[in-house]
Amino acid sequence: MRLTRRGVTVLSGAAGCYLVGELAGYAYFRVLAGILVGCLLAAAATTMLRPAVQISRTVYPDRIERGRPALATLLVRNTTAHRHRGFAAGDRAGAEVHEIRIRPIPPGADATYHYELPTALRGRLQVGPLALRLFDPLELVRTERTVGSTASVWVYPRRHPARPAQVGHPRHHHDGPITDPPLRGSADMRAVREYVPGDEVRHLHWKATARTGQLMVRDYADPARTRLTVLLDTRSAAMTPTVFEEAVEVAASLLYASAAAGQQCRLVTPAGTDTPVDSGLRVARVLLDELCLVGQDDAPPGPPPPATARPPGALVVITGPDADLGPARRWRPDTVIRLGVTAPAAGGFINEVDAAAAVAKWNALRAGPA
Repeated sequence: MRLTRRGVTVLSGAAGCYLVGELAGYAYFRVLAGILVGCLLAAAATTMLRPAVQISRTVYPDRIERGRPALATLLVRNTTAHRHRGFAAGDRAGAEVHEIRIRPIPPGADATYHYELPTALRGRLQVGPLALRLFDPLELVRTERTVGSTASVWVYPRRHPARPAQVGHPRHHHDGPITDPPLRGSADMRAVREYVPGDEVRHLHWKATARTGQLMVRDYADPARTRLTVLLDTRSAAMTPTVFEEAVEVAASLLYASAAAGQQCRLVTPAGTDTPVDSGLRVARVLLDELCLVGQDDAPPGPPPPATARPPGALVVITGPDADLGPARRWRPDTVIRLGVTAPAAGGFINEVDAAAAVAKWNALRAGPA
């Protein structure tokens, strides 16, 4: 609670009237000073009363790409049997405060207010709580109270249209690319072995059974799926904050495209982040959540300390223009993407100024079919 400019003026007037009354002996001025002080006390008591309203907030969507529109909706409901006078409020959204003027609400009625949320910066945006700014009818005293809950909006890095990674070589009679030892359970025959109780009869290999005199079955395995590991360089010395945002966009574009194409993906940073996920759009959100919060740090170069062996499948390193790959060089990455540089590149290197150009070159040089 604090005095407004008008309240400070009234308090100063009350003090002046009291001094004049005491020094000059005029009782009228002492009475006037008492009236002014009484007005201030009544104003303070009025603002101490909390508005009898229910406030709820919704945000849509709760996950959005950077720069896309997101909306907050406030529902203010008068739960009393009396008309509620209006008041001012400020709803915080990150570092910004959205000013709202709540109009008078009839008994049992409600009012809805909409406003756009700031989504220009990547990160987890906290919306709320709502700060009620209460004034007395004469606007002598101001009180601010926080009410309601908070909500979060995940502002993802922008994604550029990318093609999924594709590396590997054919094995057995399977035509697609594989990189890992095959997994059991599909239609790619791995071997012929002796029958054990529980095997499906339809998998019996009759020629081998006739030749060996024992029941033999086909042992099937899944053709291995392509895996993509992205090593995102989060070192502060590797690139400027502006270039780092471009690097995060490249990582989000490649990981999302590969996960949506049915590939197992993994995000690694020098600071210790190691997020492996399965395939599909649902688990791709785990990677986007991680990229939403990732920031620059002073970690040593290369992969995190626990990571000693090269991850299977395709490996992409995303770093700055002149950064040293350090221990990550021993992993022999398939592609190294350097942001913030326009120098020509060859082999497994992609040099581009921004994320859009880097992903476009990835599509042209390093990706499989769309």
